[in-house]
Amino acid sequence: MGYKQLQFPEGSVFVVTGGAGFIGSNLCEAILNMGYRVRCLDNLSNGKKDNIVEFLANRDFEFIIGDIRDFDTCQKVCEGADYVLHQAAWGSVPRSIEMPLFYANNNIIGTVNMLEAATKCGVKKFVYASSSSVYGDEAHMPKSEGQEGNLLSPYAVTKRVAEEYAKQYTMYYGLDTYGLRYFNVFGRRQDPHGAYAAVIPKFLKMLINDESPTINGDGKQSRDFTYIDNVIEANLKACLAGKEASGQAYNIAFGGREYLIDVYNTLNKVLGKDIKPIFGPDRKGDIKHSNADISKARQLLGYDPEYSFEDGIKLAIEWYKENL
Repeated sequence: MGYKQLQFPEGSVFVVTGGAGFIGSNLCEAILNMGYRVRCLDNLSNGKKDNIVEFLANRDFEFIIGDIRDFDTCQKVCEGADYVLHQAAWGSVPRSIEMPLFYANNNIIGTVNMLEAATKCGVKKFVYASSSSVYGDEAHMPKSEGQEGNLLSPYAVTKRVAEEYAKQYTMYYGLDTYGLRYFNVFGRRQDPHGAYAAVIPKFLKMLINDESPTINGDGKQSRDFTYIDNVIEANLKACLAGKEASGQAYNIAFGGREYLIDVYNTLNKVLGKDIKPIFGPDRKGDIKHSNADISKARQLLGYDPEYSFEDGIKLAIEWYKENL
């Protein structure tokens, strides 16, 4: 079962931080479609108003322009809320290496502000975005919670620290927290523009425009690409999880493994193109292989992802063809 049949108490209020971003806007849309109220917080530094413009007329949707680095703003959005889905963060491993202080302020201080505000406001569940980057240089495959290696970027450090703070808030302050370690999420509304764009939308944009994308490294790195609807399911199921599952982090993926060059060739083929890629240098801080063991999330959150890479990529291609 996906997420559409899930039920929450009538009138439930969900806070989605980073709600104008890729994952956040999809969460806002899913919750509104289920008939619940959404309070979206975003400072529009990464998110785009275009992602949420269709929700603005919905009486169940409230948009607050604000920053998670400001505690008063965090407290304001948490007042009267039942669930917090904390997605606001700055992503990108290479950019974090260039801007470590900025990342600490946004991803660590911002998360602690939200944890504190949620606790003070009596929020029932606090679900937050972590990342597969916390596995660092641990070579064991598939990646299992509890087997983490040396962290390879300031971004990874911020996500790991957020997990540790969330654990403290569960331990000492009674806030039920659930960390979701996302593995290479893709799908509708993911931004294909900019130097730090994720690989699938970037490839799609360039192929549709008959341009040759650059593949960092030899293309033989592997990823557990995860369609956006699986991530929506994980967030909402975490909101319904038992207390015994709180204070922990979970792998959120499909549990598959795709090599980057194969993904590129698939997109080329599906789009009816024959464009050769350019191979560039390896990216600093990148993990070579990534594949998730999702058994813990299955067991404790009831997570049961519906969309394989093949299912998701067809839907993503359709969306980008219409929206690029």
